[in-house]
Amino acid sequence: MPRIRASTVAEHRAAQHRALLDAAREILAETGRPPTLTRVAERAGLARPSLYQYFRSSEDLLNALVEDVFPRWSAEVAAAMDAAATPADRVLAYVLANFELIGEGEHALATVLAEVAPGDTVAEQSRAMHRQLLEPLVEALRDLGVSAVPETAEMINAIVFAGSRLIESGTDAQIVGESARALLEPFVRTADRSGHPS
Repeated sequence: MPRIRASTVAEHRAAQHRALLDAAREILAETGRPPTLTRVAERAGLARPSLYQYFRSSEDLLNALVEDVFPRWSAEVAAAMDAAATPADRVLAYVLANFELIGEGEHALATVLAEVAPGDTVAEQSRAMHRQLLEPLVEALRDLGVSAVPETAEMINAIVFAGSRLIESGTDAQIVGESARALLEPFVRTADRSGHPS
């Protein structure tokens, strides 16, 4: 029996599960193709039969990866927004946190997952993630006193989408972030002072 390195069996299983997901993420990011279970087990340092305790098939592994990637993205953006002091800063944090994740390759990983994952899992998770991401942005815009909140949120997302294309085509994420800040900061600071943009 393999030696358990965590203090409890539950912690050990959680650590092994995380190691398998991380290995699958790395392989998918490197190759752009669904990883084989054998390769994932090797990368995670597990025997292939042990992997079947966590995932019955490659499809199960891909579904678990989808369920891991999208909520993590939402959580990281929400954490960045929560750390911001004002509604204006929260709007900027929304944009900049998305750019940071895109620069780290998370968007490319999500795009590859959309191409290789089975069924409607990715589409459903993607829609749920975008709804989750919009909620704190909409709240920050309301707190700023913006009158056309849904439309403004969509325009801000258009900046995020344009920035993602630039970053993924090779433009430095910091340059993209600085450009977005220069574009958005006058709007959010004016709104922050007056309760609505003039």
